[in-house]
Amino acid sequence: MEFTTLGRTGLRVSRMGLGCGGHSRLGLSFGRTDEEAADVVRAALDVGVNFIDTAENYRTETAVGLGIGGVPRDSVVISTKVAAADADGLVSAADYRSRVEGCLTRLGTDYIDVMNVHGVTPDEYDWARDELVPVLLRMREEGKVRSLGITEQFITDTSHVMLRRALAEDDLWDVVMVGYSVLNFSAERTVMPLVRERGCGTQLMFAVRRALSRPAALIELMENLVATGQVDSGSFDAAEPLKFMGVDMAGAAYRFARHESGMDVVLSGTSSLEHLKANAASICAGPLSSDIVERVRSIFARVDSASGN
Repeated sequence: MEFTTLGRTGLRVSRMGLGCGGHSRLGLSFGRTDEEAADVVRAALDVGVNFIDTAENYRTETAVGLGIGGVPRDSVVISTKVAAADADGLVSAADYRSRVEGCLTRLGTDYIDVMNVHGVTPDEYDWARDELVPVLLRMREEGKVRSLGITEQFITDTSHVMLRRALAEDDLWDVVMVGYSVLNFSAERTVMPLVRERGCGTQLMFAVRRALSRPAALIELMENLVATGQVDSGSFDAAEPLKFMGVDMAGAAYRFARHESGMDVVLSGTSSLEHLKANAASICAGPLSSDIVERVRSIFARVDSASGN
């Protein structure tokens, strides 16, 4: 496993992070128990992963707490998240603090390394900054939170409107979570220059989602991108759009993200120990050939509307 420093946090983190949400939620979505999900966390630690990303609404924090229970707390970096809004509307400052305290309880820890405001939309940003950040700053003074992070709602904000504003206007965020993949690497143009200016650490999400694991979904996405003028129909094989990347398309996509994005941590979620090891091998492998990278960049250069989900 390769390691890097997570921006201005100073935390030493593995290049691969275990994502505990997504479709599988460590297997909880498929009927696994918390203890069985904790086995996935333990397996990630065994392959050298020390960065674990979870969230209140993933309902995987208890499993993460079980999984890290047998290791020294300072040997693992925990990132969790609480949203600025729920079904009832914007979350009050008092309720937000209570929810973060709940994260600490479920994780079985005294502090959270990176506490993120989760999935912030452009319309929610002012509230997150003005009402919720002061809560997290107080909790940082108390030693319960080490670093402040913010994550975008990439499925609906594929052009990074919220993150661009957050980074351009404010110097509050130690870590950001950004969507990025072979299908939409627009963050390189719009987000990463601001990240470098602020010295933020970065978590990369959506490196591999539905369109990169299901051929029919990829074909449908490419048809939509052609119809909207973001991709030229003659630039790819309509039947197998990313065949040129090789038989292991997901593995190639992880390698593209790891070596081409300037991101610190590439998140990968799974419920399978075999899949976990394969993803770790891909993220730790060398870069793709320059021919493949150049072709990806040529095809998707104008895309900023795809999440790949």
